[in-house]
Amino acid sequence: MTAIAAPRKDRQRLHAAALTPITAERGWRAHALVIGLALIVAGGVGAYIYQLINGIGVTGLNDQVFWGLYTVDLVTFIGFSYGGAMVSAILRLTHASWRGPISRIAEGSALVTLLIGSLFPVIHLGHPERVWQMFTRFQINSPITWDMLAIVSYLLATVVLFSLPVIPDVALFQTQPELAGWRRRLYRWWAAGWVGTPEQRQHLRRALTTTAVVIIPLAVMVHTVLSYAFSLTSRPGWHSTIFGPYFVVAAVYSGVALVILATVAYRRAYRLHEQIAVKSIINLGYVMAALGVAYGYLLFTEITTEGYVGEESAEVLLFSLVLNQWAVLFWLFVLAGLAVPVLLVALPRTRTVTGVSVAAALVAGALFLKRFLMFIPPLTRPLIAGEVATYAPSWVEIAITLAAVAAIPLLLIGLFRIFPVLDVHEIEEIEDGSDRSPAPRGASA
Repeated sequence: MTAIAAPRKDRQRLHAAALTPITAERGWRAHALVIGLALIVAGGVGAYIYQLINGIGVTGLNDQVFWGLYTVDLVTFIGFSYGGAMVSAILRLTHASWRGPISRIAEGSALVTLLIGSLFPVIHLGHPERVWQMFTRFQINSPITWDMLAIVSYLLATVVLFSLPVIPDVALFQTQPELAGWRRRLYRWWAAGWVGTPEQRQHLRRALTTTAVVIIPLAVMVHTVLSYAFSLTSRPGWHSTIFGPYFVVAAVYSGVALVILATVAYRRAYRLHEQIAVKSIINLGYVMAALGVAYGYLLFTEITTEGYVGEESAEVLLFSLVLNQWAVLFWLFVLAGLAVPVLLVALPRTRTVTGVSVAAALVAGALFLKRFLMFIPPLTRPLIAGEVATYAPSWVEIAITLAAVAAIPLLLIGLFRIFPVLDVHEIEEIEDGSDRSPAPRGASA
């Protein structure tokens, strides 16, 4: 009887923990956090309204530097999303036993950052009311058009990746007494008649596997096509065959960092230490460090090949980046975005939850800086003749960027006030050993 009661009690604790962000009492700190984030977002909305009224001229953009902070934001936030989706998809396909507690947070992070990032092409438009012409005046030879199609397809796949695993959990919790009212009605509709039969479980497992298989190449395509908007030009610093993998690795690198930060934040805020083990966070740290080494290799390859050939325009740009105008920011990125995070994860003394969190925060901030250095300096150099241009983001661009950053935790808080923060169904399947698809008939045990 004790042997039966113990697992039942463990599952009751798991169920209660999954609902903690929904049911927990909120103190003044939580309310202050939400109000503070909402005010920052409201400030960004106000800045955008000001831009709509007065035109794109209120930004720091000019005839030469026509892509600025908004483009950096676009690539950064979609990169965050890509990492979250890849973490969930790859760990699901490899049946990693430690994925259960972090998969819902990874999928939620992927969804909210993609929703935020996909707004920046519209924000950047001087006439956003004409965005519909992207669909009616389709230009097949334009990378921008293919960017739009790739992002829309990736958004649909990310919505599916988040929505499917929620079905068994909302079916499980739809009768909970603390989830009355609109949540119960939403859960009953979302459950779609789920009762957990073997056939339903098999269909769900196959659907999730298919979605995971599809989303990996789709995410690679999104960031590769996004890189084409730059690399398919003759501008020094952009015209490079390495830009595709450069964008992809940077996206996963920063995305894994965001998943770590979100996971640690929820683990600490709602005392989910028993459910989200240290092992899961450390393993994510290993993944992030490996991606950091890969990105460092790509950076080294880019600099050495361009520097060795010594083409005049590329050489001038490289000199300004490494030894002149932009050198402080560049070496700050190398130190804070590559060297320190990798060392924090590699050294046993700092390979802790705190150490990995600090490394992830450094990576998230440094990759934003790297994208600024990737896009802005090449635009300041004249293609034919003339003076070197300057660019400084205006208060409008800064306010909108800060609003986008604040919107990430704000949307995650809202998302997990509706849905369980832990994937209970997946965690229980992993514990039961039933998370793998049945072996084909005739296969050996």
